[in-house]
Amino acid sequence: MSEIVDDTTPLLRDDHSSDSQDAVYDSRWRSIRVMYFTMFLSSVGFTIVITSLWPYLQNTDPSADASFLGWVVAAYSLGQMVASPMFGLWSNHRPRREPLICSITINLLANIYYAYVRLPKTGNKYHMLIARTFVGFGAGNVAVARSYVAGATSLDERTGAMANMSACQALGFILGPALQACLSFIGERGITLKFIDLQLNMYTAPAILAAALGVINILLVLFILKEHHVDDDGRCVQPSINYIDDNVEDSVEAAQNVDQVAVLTSNVLFFIVMFIFAIFETIATPLSMDMFAWTRKEAVLYNGIIICCIGFESILVFLVVKLASQRFGDRPVYLTGLAFIFCGFFILLPWGNHYPKIQWADLKNSTQVLALSSLSNSTVEPTGCPYVQTWCQYTPAINIAQYISADFLIGVGYPTCNVMSYTLYSKLLGPKPQGVYMGWLTAAGSGARTLGPVFVSNIYTHLGPRWAFSLICGLVLGAIVLLVAVYKRLIAFSVRLGRTG
Repeated sequence: MSEIVDDTTPLLRDDHSSDSQDAVYDSRWRSIRVMYFTMFLSSVGFTIVITSLWPYLQNTDPSADASFLGWVVAAYSLGQMVASPMFGLWSNHRPRREPLICSITINLLANIYYAYVRLPKTGNKYHMLIARTFVGFGAGNVAVARSYVAGATSLDERTGAMANMSACQALGFILGPALQACLSFIGERGITLKFIDLQLNMYTAPAILAAALGVINILLVLFILKEHHVDDDGRCVQPSINYIDDNVEDSVEAAQNVDQVAVLTSNVLFFIVMFIFAIFETIATPLSMDMFAWTRKEAVLYNGIIICCIGFESILVFLVVKLASQRFGDRPVYLTGLAFIFCGFFILLPWGNHYPKIQWADLKNSTQVLALSSLSNSTVEPTGCPYVQTWCQYTPAINIAQYISADFLIGVGYPTCNVMSYTLYSKLLGPKPQGVYMGWLTAAGSGARTLGPVFVSNIYTHLGPRWAFSLICGLVLGAIVLLVAVYKRLIAFSVRLGRTG
């Protein structure tokens, strides 16, 4: 069979050169897959303890209240927000292996620190706060991972590679709570490893597992990751400190034509979406313990299962959203996602004449409780809404059907808005990658994850779910109004310039 020859076919083929190109191609994609794994671990590090964070905080330091929980949850995102530009700048001037190993090591040590926060005699809640801050700081390597994949892929490859990174991130959010739910069977007491003074229980085991995965990640970075750079057409180029700067002049014209109002609006909308989901993650465990009188172990197990189901639901939503956006467009799908989120939180508004069980009600029989405790040589875990939250006495309880329905609706709305945020933003920016703009979007998301838990934990603790969820509904309505107001400007770069139909 004769070989087809075109203008791009070399007259003299070098088989050794072909083999070398194949080897480079394989090495490049092995390295990209290491970045996939790093992205996966970043999301696992956040979600693997999220459902047990509140009961662990209570168990470790009884003086901590739900408002302090907000700071502990926010600490992760705050650390990540501070670290991302630092590690990103480092990776621009040095081999990416350096910031990756440094960040993963910080993450690993912080998870071990988290497992030992019970040891100090005072201030345990502050030790937990510091530990979660450094776990988030170590997760700042997400910026390095994304920049590596962007530089190691051609334009044709980049969309699929970035989609795979998002899928790995979503998988981490799914498996994190699932792993926590599995480890909840160890129980609160667990086993004590005296030789290292570690109490391995359902709270500390997930952190130790995350640390072990970190060790695997370091080994992969050391032995598998290689520096690869390709241009937009997929041709290999020499790694250089000035590699990114070489493309600056080519991007000036595109940057000048970017619709700044649309970009700013996209950042604000993304902030609101991430803010709302951070609220949802934070409030799930304390809300279920207050409303359904679940024990700490039950709250960890059941919420882990629920969040895991939401994760699988999100995968189905990703598939539907892709088809829906092709049929109806990105903006209508975005509006639909916001509508689902609004309905989810609206359903959570308390109503009716059924009130939650209040913990102080059990103290009427305190003598019997204390006697039982002394006989069994154990403590009776109080369940229900804490009496210090005065709203518990006059706010109707949220029933389990409301809770599950809201989880389902938010599980549809959040991934829809998340995907559409990235899709619309990338189209607004035009054909050239804009690292500065993407940095703003990352900062908006991290800022939302920092402020959301603090906001909801304080509002929920002092005013209750009725105020908390009413304010969230108002925020979502504001996002819908904002999207409608700039609806005509949220179009692709090429469409706005009249280059395509």
